Amino acid sequence: MSILISAVICTHNRAEYLVKAIQSLIDQRTPKGEYEIIIVDNCSTDSTRGVVEPFLKRENIRYIFEPSLGLSYARNAGWRNAKGKYVAYLDDDAVAYDNWIDKIIEVFETVTPAPGCVGGKTIPLWEAPRPEWLSDELITGLAIIDWSNVPHAITDLNQKWLVGANIAFPTDVLRHIGGFAAGLDRVGKNLLSGGDVFLEKQIQKVGYICFYHPDIAVSHLVPRSRLEKQWFVRRYYSQGISDAIMQLIEESPSFARRLRLAASKALTLLKTPGRLGNLVLHGNNPGQFTEKCFALITLGQIAGLLSIARR
Repeated sequence: MSILISAVICTHNRAEYLVKAIQSLIDQRTPKGEYEIIIVDNCSTDSTRGVVEPFLKRENIRYIFEPSLGLSYARNAGWRNAKGKYVAYLDDDAVAYDNWIDKIIEVFETVTPAPGCVGGKTIPLWEAPRPEWLSDELITGLAIIDWSNVPHAITDLNQKWLVGANIAFPTDVLRHIGGFAAGLDRVGKNLLSGGDVFLEKQIQKVGYICFYHPDIAVSHLVPRSRLEKQWFVRRYYSQGISDAIMQLIEESPSFARRLRLAASKALTLLKTPGRLGNLVLHGNNPGQFTEKCFALITLGQIAGLLSIARR
């Protein structure tokens, strides 16, 4: 029986969570001969190799060490070493439902026009109580999405998107596009992001659809350390930097154009004194904190454009 799909877990110093992610893939309903599990160790210095070692006795599990630090490098190593027609990504702190692989295959092989990317619900596993200041609008910053119980194509990636914690592609589509762009997503402890959404944009540009199905579901850990305001401040400022990087990759603007873009965003922020004022507020009002985070995105965009403009 040939391998139809490769399930990839990219990991960096998350050994304490990794076992549950791997076990959820082992426990899939899909016949073992139809899929493989690839663990991509991205420069881990903890006990990751030791955690993975006992699983390698199984025929359909492989371990790859990726020496270039960065999530994009790890994800690209995953699909480049995959034997499957499809490649599905699961975060190292996520747990896939037992029909996850079956549902991914079903969507790829029944939806028309043929999707270039599929994904679904990512349901939070709270390590600590959800804070009162954390609005539904900000929860997507934790890679938590629920775009309804109705399967549908995603047409506007500014409004809805699929997340890298729970996403799959035809291998040939990744090969055609070149995979995940370097310069986006996590590198060590930074909070850059956007590699998944940027790839979805490239997939749409070459004529494929991105498709959401609620039954392609995983549970995703929300650790206590991410339920602090300071983490969200860093996360959304970094989102702005990531947005700037994506814009520069897509448009390759000149030095002068970069400066004009940064000035325009600064002017927009200055014209919304309410959002600007929220930057200095420290209360627990969820609406005000949400506006603060959105203002931080704009500040991050400005900083990203200017820092790159100086290179």
